[in-house]
Amino acid sequence: MTDTSARLNIGSHDLPVSAELSRFMAGNWAPTPLPGTDRVAGYAVLPARRARLSARFPGERLIVPAGELKVRSNDCDHRFRPHSAYAWLTGLTGEDQVGHVLVLEPSGPSGHEAVLHLRPRSQRSDGTEEFFRDRRYGEFWVGRRPDLAEAERLTGIRCAHLDELGTPTGRNAADDPELAAALAELRLVKDAWEVEQLQLAVDHTTAGFEDVVRALPQALAHPRGERWIEGVFGLRARAEGNGTGYDTIAASGAHACVLHWIRNDGRLDRGDLLLLDAGVETDTLYTADITRTLPLSGRFSPVQRQVYELVLAAQEAGIAALRPGASFRDFHRAGMRVIAEGLAEWGVLKNAEGDLHRRYTLCSSGHMLGLDVHDCAKARAQTYLDGVLEEGQVLTVEPGLYLQPDDETLPPELRGIGVRIEDDLVITAEGARLMSGALPRTVAGIEEWMGTLLEG
Repeated sequence: MTDTSARLNIGSHDLPVSAELSRFMAGNWAPTPLPGTDRVAGYAVLPARRARLSARFPGERLIVPAGELKVRSNDCDHRFRPHSAYAWLTGLTGEDQVGHVLVLEPSGPSGHEAVLHLRPRSQRSDGTEEFFRDRRYGEFWVGRRPDLAEAERLTGIRCAHLDELGTPTGRNAADDPELAAALAELRLVKDAWEVEQLQLAVDHTTAGFEDVVRALPQALAHPRGERWIEGVFGLRARAEGNGTGYDTIAASGAHACVLHWIRNDGRLDRGDLLLLDAGVETDTLYTADITRTLPLSGRFSPVQRQVYELVLAAQEAGIAALRPGASFRDFHRAGMRVIAEGLAEWGVLKNAEGDLHRRYTLCSSGHMLGLDVHDCAKARAQTYLDGVLEEGQVLTVEPGLYLQPDDETLPPELRGIGVRIEDDLVITAEGARLMSGALPRTVAGIEEWMGTLLEG
């Protein structure tokens, strides 16, 4: 084995390499240009984003890492996705960004120069053997990376070898709450290109929901039909984008009362509802987040319809509250008033006052959406939760009722029913535009839509 082995990520069962083989591997390779575009997606808006961050921290060195690989098991890593702030500032979204770091170096009286420190493509003739032996970074193992010149053309950012960075000092987004908050707050309002990407994610997600309905006969026949549903949607997500933006929730029957049911190991029953919460993440890492609650028989029973229509009325009230200048919390309050009044009319609550309805709703009715499914989560409360809505913000409205199967405050016919309806909206000058309107929400609309897809 050559003396370069200690620097490589090799497996315990890898074959040793002779000096003769190492020399043979180093030569006679034809030039292979970097495939794809000369510019990252959204290239034109990236300098302005970095300038906005620069203006918040004059004279300070800012460090924004892409992140590192995390071990899944033994020598197998989880699939890598770069940190959202790094992607937002660089436009780089691929799995080849492992370990890379964007540094904004103070420059001039108050500005910064962006320098991207990365691991460039390993040379075939430099004796490191990385390109054919390294399981984590080798080109023959995980694919080609750009060299420094190619990376500069892609991003418009000066690029340097990662080894030159050493241990960086300065404000690091990985552990500096103020910098992390600033990076989140700068993303609260989406530009036109971002809204286009989110609409693309929504459109692909719509197609994924249609795929699921068409696949219901096979899913109903399988002993783990929830997993079948998850797999069908995952196929669409990987075929059209980077994958799912979060773990798909395919919750049937009482599983729908578990807010983040991702085990997805249950059988489907035609008499139950299916709560499907899923979103496609684009190659640019923007994700949709949509939930529909569907009758597995194709038609709602009377009690299922009763619960569903109360949640739908709550969502309609929440959507109606969306407008620039409104408090972020207004749409949640509007929806919860409807829920509380409905529960009181059913006799579940004595009256609609107070917060006892939360036994059955559990969580907030929406959140910001963008590069993360719960976007801008590090933003300060005064700019997000306690802030006001602005034109260009994208958010979800997702009220739900989760009527637990063992809840003795409920009549037996209501127990074990979970309903959530979630849509994606962009705030406009007049109010809000429903981005996910291609998926029906009304009882009649869902039944007709499902019938058409199942007949086809």
